[in-house]
Amino acid sequence: MTGLVDRRLADLGLVLPEAVPPVANYVPFVTSRGMVFVSGQLPLVDGRPAFVGKLGDGVSLADGQAAARLCAINAIAQLRAACDGDLDRVRRIVRLGGFVACVAAFTDHPKVINGASDLMVEVFGDAGRHARAAVGCPSLPLDAPVEMDLIAELDG
Repeated sequence: MTGLVDRRLADLGLVLPEAVPPVANYVPFVTSRGMVFVSGQLPLVDGRPAFVGKLGDGVSLADGQAAARLCAINAIAQLRAACDGDLDRVRRIVRLGGFVACVAAFTDHPKVINGASDLMVEVFGDAGRHARAAVGCPSLPLDAPVEMDLIAELDG
């Protein structure tokens, strides 16, 4: 039986990957008092970066947005694991944190992170509307151009 969120994912042509195990001394998510805190997610496909480099130095805005969307897909995969496979338990995406590796003169961080924010609304509807930060930084793990974390509220 598929739920509403699973149907939305299918309508979008998205197949969630398996939740990726952590690459260092942390856990991929923590559930506490009905909230799920998802650790930073990179734009990985099959364990490898799909995008590398910095915005403003070889990575286009469109590629940055695609990288952010891929981070969001990986974050949703972690949420699915936290919900024992039932994404309809997600009551709300509370906060999304976006980090953009970029040159000092780059200022379109919000446009990059829209790649993740837009997907959250597409997948979760109004429950996907969230508070957010979009922050520039000089580098990210594995030379990824984007990393994101999120906080979600669950039912039950």
